[in-house]
Amino acid sequence: MADLGELEAPVLLVVVDAEEEFDWRKPFDRSSRGISSFSDNARAHEIYEDFGVEPTYCVDQCIVESDEAVGFLSNLEAQGKCSIGAHLHPWVTPPYEEEVNVFNSFHGNLPRELEEKKIAFITQSITQVFGQKPTIFRAGRYGVGPNTIDILKKYGYEIDCSYVPHTSYAHEDGPSFIGCCDQPFWFDDGQSILEIPLTRGLSGVASGAFPRRLSGIFDAGWSRKIRIPSVLSVTGMVERIALTPEGMTVEDQKRLLLSMRRQGKQVFSLTYHSPSLSIGHTPYVQSRADLDRFLVAIREVLQFFRDEIGGEFSTLQAVHKKALSAGTAGADIVAARS
Repeated sequence: MADLGELEAPVLLVVVDAEEEFDWRKPFDRSSRGISSFSDNARAHEIYEDFGVEPTYCVDQCIVESDEAVGFLSNLEAQGKCSIGAHLHPWVTPPYEEEVNVFNSFHGNLPRELEEKKIAFITQSITQVFGQKPTIFRAGRYGVGPNTIDILKKYGYEIDCSYVPHTSYAHEDGPSFIGCCDQPFWFDDGQSILEIPLTRGLSGVASGAFPRRLSGIFDAGWSRKIRIPSVLSVTGMVERIALTPEGMTVEDQKRLLLSMRRQGKQVFSLTYHSPSLSIGHTPYVQSRADLDRFLVAIREVLQFFRDEIGGEFSTLQAVHKKALSAGTAGADIVAARS
Protein backbone atom coordinates (compact mmCIF):
# COMPACT_ATOMS: atom_id res chain seq x y z
CA MET A 1 0.00 0.00 0.00
CA ALA A 2 1.31 3.45 -0.86
CA ASP A 3 2.33 5.64 2.07
CA LEU A 4 0.09 8.72 2.10
CA GLY A 5 1.59 10.18 5.22
CA GLU A 6 -0.79 11.60 7.80
CA LEU A 7 -4.05 12.47 6.09
CA GLU A 8 -6.05 14.97 8.09
CA ALA A 9 -9.24 13.18 7.08
CA PRO A 10 -10.34 10.36 4.78
CA VAL A 11 -10.80 11.49 1.19
CA LEU A 12 -13.38 10.69 -1.47
CA LEU A 13 -12.77 10.94 -5.21
CA VAL A 14 -15.33 10.88 -8.02
CA VAL A 15 -14.43 9.14 -11.29
CA VAL A 16 -16.81 8.97 -14.24
CA ASP A 17 -16.47 6.52 -17.12
CA ALA A 18 -17.27 8.96 -19.91
CA GLU A 19 -18.43 6.86 -22.82
CA GLU A 20 -20.94 6.27 -25.60
CA GLU A 21 -24.52 5.10 -25.20
CA PHE A 22 -24.94 1.43 -26.09
CA ASP A 23 -27.29 -1.37 -25.11
CA TRP A 24 -25.51 -3.33 -22.40
CA ARG A 25 -27.68 -6.37 -23.17
CA LYS A 26 -26.51 -6.66 -26.78
CA PRO A 27 -23.19 -7.74 -28.29
CA PHE A 28 -20.49 -5.10 -28.60
CA ASP A 29 -20.88 -3.08 -31.79
CA ARG A 30 -18.46 -0.63 -33.37
CA SER A 31 -21.38 1.32 -34.83
CA SER A 32 -22.92 2.06 -31.39
CA ARG A 33 -21.27 5.41 -30.78
CA GLY A 34 -24.07 7.77 -29.71
CA ILE A 35 -23.32 10.70 -27.40
CA SER A 36 -26.64 12.49 -27.82
CA SER A 37 -27.27 13.12 -24.13
CA PHE A 38 -23.82 13.73 -22.70
CA SER A 39 -24.66 17.24 -21.55
CA ASP A 40 -27.15 15.69 -19.13
CA ASN A 41 -24.12 15.13 -16.91
CA ALA A 42 -24.66 18.74 -15.87
CA ARG A 43 -27.31 17.35 -13.51
CA ALA A 44 -24.59 15.88 -11.30
CA HIS A 45 -22.58 19.09 -11.35
CA GLU A 46 -25.40 20.93 -9.62
CA ILE A 47 -24.61 18.60 -6.70
CA TYR A 48 -20.83 18.83 -7.05
CA GLU A 49 -21.02 22.62 -6.85
CA ASP A 50 -22.59 22.33 -3.39
CA PHE A 51 -19.84 20.04 -2.08
CA GLY A 52 -16.80 21.38 -3.92
CA VAL A 53 -16.29 18.08 -5.75
CA GLU A 54 -14.06 18.02 -8.84
CA PRO A 55 -14.75 14.76 -10.69
CA THR A 56 -12.39 13.08 -13.12
CA TYR A 57 -13.91 12.14 -16.48
CA CYS A 58 -12.07 9.26 -18.10
CA VAL A 59 -13.10 9.73 -21.73
CA ASP A 60 -13.14 7.20 -24.53
CA GLN A 61 -12.82 7.63 -28.29
CA CYS A 62 -16.52 8.27 -28.88
CA ILE A 63 -16.46 11.17 -26.42
CA VAL A 64 -13.40 12.62 -28.14
CA GLU A 65 -15.25 12.51 -31.48
CA SER A 66 -18.26 14.45 -30.11
CA ASP A 67 -18.15 18.24 -30.31
CA GLU A 68 -20.93 18.42 -27.71
CA ALA A 69 -19.10 16.26 -25.19
CA VAL A 70 -15.73 17.91 -25.76
CA GLY A 71 -17.27 21.36 -25.42
CA PHE A 72 -19.07 20.41 -22.22
CA LEU A 73 -15.95 18.96 -20.60
CA SER A 74 -13.59 21.66 -21.88
CA ASN A 75 -15.78 24.32 -20.32
CA LEU A 76 -15.77 22.51 -16.97
CA GLU A 77 -12.04 21.91 -17.10
CA ALA A 78 -11.33 25.56 -17.91
CA GLN A 79 -13.22 26.51 -14.75
CA GLY A 80 -11.30 23.99 -12.65
CA LYS A 81 -14.42 21.89 -12.16
CA CYS A 82 -13.16 18.59 -13.59
CA SER A 83 -10.12 16.69 -14.76
CA ILE A 84 -9.71 14.60 -17.91
CA GLY A 85 -8.33 11.07 -18.11
CA ALA A 86 -8.38 8.31 -20.72
CA HIS A 87 -10.78 5.39 -21.02
CA LEU A 88 -10.30 2.66 -23.60
CA HIS A 89 -13.16 0.74 -25.18
CA PRO A 90 -11.17 -1.32 -27.69
CA TRP A 91 -14.12 -2.08 -29.95
CA VAL A 92 -14.61 1.63 -30.80
CA THR A 93 -10.92 2.63 -30.73
CA PRO A 94 -8.71 2.30 -33.83
CA PRO A 95 -6.95 0.42 -35.18
CA TYR A 96 -9.72 -2.05 -35.88
CA GLU A 97 -7.68 -5.20 -36.30
CA GLU A 98 -9.39 -7.55 -33.85
CA GLU A 99 -12.69 -9.38 -33.98
CA VAL A 100 -15.41 -7.73 -31.90
CA ASN A 101 -16.34 -10.18 -29.16
CA VAL A 102 -16.42 -10.52 -25.38
CA PHE A 103 -12.85 -11.80 -25.07
CA ASN A 104 -11.45 -8.85 -27.03
CA SER A 105 -13.62 -6.34 -25.15
CA PHE A 106 -10.99 -6.65 -22.38
CA HIS A 107 -8.12 -4.86 -24.12
CA GLY A 108 -5.62 -6.60 -21.84
CA ASN A 109 -6.43 -9.78 -23.79
CA LEU A 110 -5.22 -8.27 -27.06
CA PRO A 111 -1.73 -8.87 -28.42
CA ARG A 112 0.66 -6.36 -26.87
CA GLU A 113 1.30 -4.56 -30.16
CA LEU A 114 -2.39 -4.01 -30.82
CA GLU A 115 -3.18 -2.96 -27.25
CA GLU A 116 -0.34 -0.43 -27.44
CA LYS A 117 -1.62 0.96 -30.72
CA LYS A 118 -5.04 1.53 -29.19
CA ILE A 119 -3.64 3.16 -26.05
CA ALA A 120 -1.44 5.36 -28.23
CA PHE A 121 -4.46 6.32 -30.36
CA ILE A 122 -6.73 7.36 -27.48
CA THR A 123 -3.84 9.20 -25.81
CA GLN A 124 -3.13 11.19 -28.98
CA SER A 125 -6.84 11.86 -29.57
CA ILE A 126 -7.33 13.30 -26.09
CA THR A 127 -4.15 15.36 -26.35
CA GLN A 128 -5.32 16.90 -29.63
CA VAL A 129 -8.84 17.87 -28.57
CA PHE A 130 -8.19 18.89 -24.96
CA GLY A 131 -4.76 20.41 -25.45
CA GLN A 132 -2.92 18.34 -22.88
CA LYS A 133 -1.74 14.78 -22.53
CA PRO A 134 -3.76 12.60 -20.14
CA THR A 135 -1.96 11.10 -17.16
CA ILE A 136 -4.92 9.16 -15.71
CA PHE A 137 -6.16 5.90 -17.24
CA ARG A 138 -9.11 3.59 -16.72
CA ALA A 139 -9.33 0.38 -18.72
CA GLY A 140 -12.60 -0.28 -20.50
CA ARG A 141 -14.49 -3.04 -18.68
CA TYR A 142 -11.62 -2.79 -16.14
CA GLY A 143 -9.78 -5.01 -18.63
CA VAL A 144 -6.14 -4.55 -17.68
CA GLY A 145 -3.82 -7.33 -18.80
CA PRO A 146 -0.21 -8.44 -18.42
CA ASN A 147 1.11 -5.67 -20.68
CA THR A 148 -1.19 -2.76 -19.83
CA ILE A 149 0.78 -1.10 -17.04
CA ASP A 150 4.09 -1.24 -18.92
CA ILE A 151 2.41 0.36 -21.94
CA LEU A 152 0.92 3.09 -19.76
CA LYS A 153 4.38 3.85 -18.35
CA LYS A 154 5.71 4.21 -21.90
CA TYR A 155 3.05 6.82 -22.74
CA GLY A 156 3.57 8.89 -19.62
CA TYR A 157 0.61 7.89 -17.49
CA GLU A 158 0.99 8.43 -13.75
CA ILE A 159 -2.26 7.01 -12.36
CA ASP A 160 -4.33 3.95 -13.19
CA CYS A 161 -7.81 3.53 -11.68
CA SER A 162 -8.89 0.22 -13.24
CA TYR A 163 -8.62 -2.26 -10.38
CA VAL A 164 -11.83 -3.58 -8.82
CA PRO A 165 -11.09 -5.21 -5.45
CA HIS A 166 -12.88 -8.42 -4.41
CA THR A 167 -13.96 -8.98 -8.02
CA SER A 168 -13.22 -11.44 -10.80
CA TYR A 169 -14.20 -11.24 -14.45
CA ALA A 170 -12.61 -14.60 -15.17
CA HIS A 171 -16.00 -16.07 -16.06
CA GLU A 172 -15.90 -13.76 -19.12
CA ASP A 173 -12.18 -14.36 -19.78
CA GLY A 174 -11.44 -11.03 -18.13
CA PRO A 175 -9.02 -10.16 -15.30
CA SER A 176 -9.30 -11.27 -11.70
CA PHE A 177 -8.65 -8.74 -8.94
CA ILE A 178 -9.15 -11.22 -6.11
CA GLY A 179 -6.59 -10.46 -3.41
CA CYS A 180 -5.61 -7.04 -4.73
CA CYS A 181 -5.33 -4.09 -2.37
CA ASP A 182 -8.34 -1.78 -1.97
CA GLN A 183 -6.18 1.28 -1.23
CA PRO A 184 -3.70 3.14 -3.47
CA PHE A 185 -0.50 1.25 -4.26
CA TRP A 186 2.55 1.61 -6.46
CA PHE A 187 3.24 -0.93 -9.17
CA ASP A 188 7.02 -0.73 -8.73
CA ASP A 189 9.87 0.66 -6.66
CA GLY A 190 10.26 3.59 -9.03
CA GLN A 191 6.77 4.89 -8.19
CA SER A 192 6.08 5.28 -11.91
CA ILE A 193 2.33 4.52 -11.75
CA LEU A 194 0.01 4.72 -8.76
CA GLU A 195 -3.03 2.44 -8.73
CA ILE A 196 -6.11 4.05 -7.15
CA PRO A 197 -8.68 1.24 -7.11
CA LEU A 198 -12.42 1.59 -7.33
CA THR A 199 -14.04 1.30 -3.91
CA ARG A 200 -15.61 -2.11 -3.57
CA GLY A 201 -15.49 -3.78 -0.22
CA LEU A 202 -17.08 -6.14 2.23
CA SER A 203 -19.57 -5.38 4.97
CA GLY A 204 -21.31 -7.60 7.52
CA VAL A 205 -20.59 -9.22 10.86
CA ALA A 206 -18.00 -11.58 9.37
CA SER A 207 -16.44 -9.17 6.90
CA GLY A 208 -13.40 -8.43 9.05
CA ALA A 209 -12.43 -12.09 9.20
CA PHE A 210 -13.38 -12.93 5.63
CA PRO A 211 -10.22 -13.87 3.65
CA ARG A 212 -9.71 -11.69 0.58
CA ARG A 213 -8.81 -14.72 -1.49
CA LEU A 214 -12.32 -16.09 -0.99
CA SER A 215 -13.98 -13.06 -2.58
CA GLY A 216 -14.18 -15.02 -5.79
CA ILE A 217 -17.33 -16.72 -4.54
CA PHE A 218 -19.26 -13.54 -5.37
CA ASP A 219 -18.57 -14.02 -9.09
CA ALA A 220 -18.06 -17.77 -9.53
CA GLY A 221 -20.76 -19.45 -11.58
CA TRP A 222 -21.15 -22.40 -9.23
CA SER A 223 -21.52 -20.11 -6.22
CA ARG A 224 -24.09 -17.86 -7.86
CA LYS A 225 -26.05 -20.87 -9.08
CA ILE A 226 -26.66 -22.06 -5.53
CA ARG A 227 -27.09 -18.45 -4.32
CA ILE A 228 -24.24 -18.36 -1.82
CA PRO A 229 -23.69 -14.56 -2.24
CA SER A 230 -27.40 -13.96 -1.58
CA VAL A 231 -27.37 -16.16 1.53
CA LEU A 232 -24.30 -14.40 2.92
CA SER A 233 -25.91 -11.02 2.33
CA VAL A 234 -29.39 -11.84 3.66
CA THR A 235 -27.98 -13.37 6.83
CA GLY A 236 -25.85 -10.28 7.44
CA MET A 237 -22.64 -12.28 7.41
CA VAL A 238 -20.84 -10.77 4.42
CA GLU A 239 -21.99 -8.67 1.50
CA ARG A 240 -19.99 -7.11 -1.29
CA ILE A 241 -20.82 -3.46 -1.92
CA ALA A 242 -19.49 -0.93 -4.42
CA LEU A 243 -19.37 2.82 -3.87
CA THR A 244 -21.64 3.78 -6.75
CA PRO A 245 -25.22 4.89 -7.32
CA GLU A 246 -25.45 2.20 -10.01
CA GLY A 247 -27.30 -0.73 -8.48
CA MET A 248 -26.48 0.28 -4.91
CA THR A 249 -28.79 2.04 -2.46
CA VAL A 250 -27.74 4.92 -0.26
CA GLU A 251 -27.90 2.62 2.76
CA ASP A 252 -25.68 0.06 1.00
CA GLN A 253 -23.03 2.68 0.40
CA LYS A 254 -23.24 4.05 3.93
CA ARG A 255 -22.67 0.56 5.34
CA LEU A 256 -19.66 0.14 3.09
CA LEU A 257 -18.13 3.47 4.13
CA LEU A 258 -18.62 2.73 7.81
CA SER A 259 -17.21 -0.78 7.47
CA MET A 260 -14.12 0.34 5.56
CA ARG A 261 -13.47 3.23 7.93
CA ARG A 262 -13.54 0.82 10.86
CA GLN A 263 -10.83 -1.08 8.99
CA GLY A 264 -8.76 2.11 8.76
CA LYS A 265 -9.25 2.78 5.04
CA GLN A 266 -8.44 6.33 3.96
CA VAL A 267 -9.15 6.70 0.23
CA PHE A 268 -12.53 6.11 -1.40
CA SER A 269 -13.52 6.33 -5.06
CA LEU A 270 -17.15 6.81 -6.11
CA THR A 271 -17.77 5.86 -9.74
CA TYR A 272 -20.47 5.59 -12.40
CA HIS A 273 -20.93 5.71 -16.19
CA SER A 274 -21.80 8.98 -17.91
CA PRO A 275 -24.86 7.57 -19.78
CA SER A 276 -26.50 6.91 -16.39
CA LEU A 277 -27.25 10.63 -16.14
CA SER A 278 -29.87 10.18 -18.88
CA ILE A 279 -32.91 7.95 -19.04
CA GLY A 280 -32.77 4.68 -20.94
CA HIS A 281 -29.05 4.25 -21.61
CA THR A 282 -27.94 1.99 -18.74
CA PRO A 283 -29.76 -0.69 -16.74
CA TYR A 284 -29.67 1.57 -13.69
CA VAL A 285 -31.67 4.50 -15.04
CA GLN A 286 -34.72 3.47 -17.05
CA SER A 287 -37.25 6.05 -15.82
CA ARG A 288 -37.49 9.54 -14.38
CA ALA A 289 -37.92 7.97 -10.94
CA ASP A 290 -34.67 6.02 -11.43
CA LEU A 291 -32.87 9.21 -12.42
CA ASP A 292 -34.18 11.07 -9.39
CA ARG A 293 -33.05 8.25 -7.10
CA PHE A 294 -29.66 8.22 -8.81
CA LEU A 295 -29.09 11.92 -8.18
CA VAL A 296 -30.40 11.73 -4.62
CA ALA A 297 -28.00 8.85 -3.97
CA ILE A 298 -25.01 10.91 -5.11
CA ARG A 299 -26.01 13.84 -2.92
CA GLU A 300 -26.78 11.79 0.18
CA VAL A 301 -23.60 9.72 -0.02
CA LEU A 302 -21.47 12.85 -0.41
CA GLN A 303 -23.23 14.47 2.52
CA PHE A 304 -22.85 11.36 4.67
CA PHE A 305 -19.15 11.14 3.87
CA ARG A 306 -18.60 14.77 4.79
CA ASP A 307 -20.87 15.09 7.82
CA GLU A 308 -20.89 11.61 9.38
CA ILE A 309 -17.56 10.15 8.29
CA GLY A 310 -15.77 13.48 8.66
CA GLY A 311 -14.24 13.14 5.22
CA GLU A 312 -13.05 15.58 2.60
CA PHE A 313 -13.26 15.59 -1.20
CA SER A 314 -10.15 15.33 -3.30
CA THR A 315 -8.84 14.30 -6.73
CA LEU A 316 -6.73 11.48 -8.09
CA GLN A 317 -3.93 13.95 -8.85
CA ALA A 318 -3.91 15.18 -5.24
CA VAL A 319 -3.67 11.62 -3.91
CA HIS A 320 -0.83 10.92 -6.36
CA LYS A 321 0.99 14.06 -5.23
CA LYS A 322 0.52 13.09 -1.58
CA ALA A 323 1.89 9.61 -2.22
CA LEU A 324 4.92 11.00 -4.04
CA SER A 325 5.72 13.52 -1.33
CA ALA A 326 5.29 10.97 1.46
CA GLY A 327 7.58 8.46 -0.24
CA THR A 328 7.15 4.71 -0.21
CA ALA A 329 9.53 2.11 1.13
CA GLY A 330 9.82 -1.16 -0.74
CA ALA A 331 7.90 -2.92 2.02
CA ASP A 332 4.89 -0.72 1.34
CA ILE A 333 4.48 -1.94 -2.22
CA VAL A 334 1.88 -4.67 -2.48
CA ALA A 335 1.29 -7.26 -5.15
CA ALA A 336 -1.31 -6.15 -7.64
CA ARG A 337 -2.75 -9.65 -7.98
CA SER A 338 -3.23 -12.56 -5.64
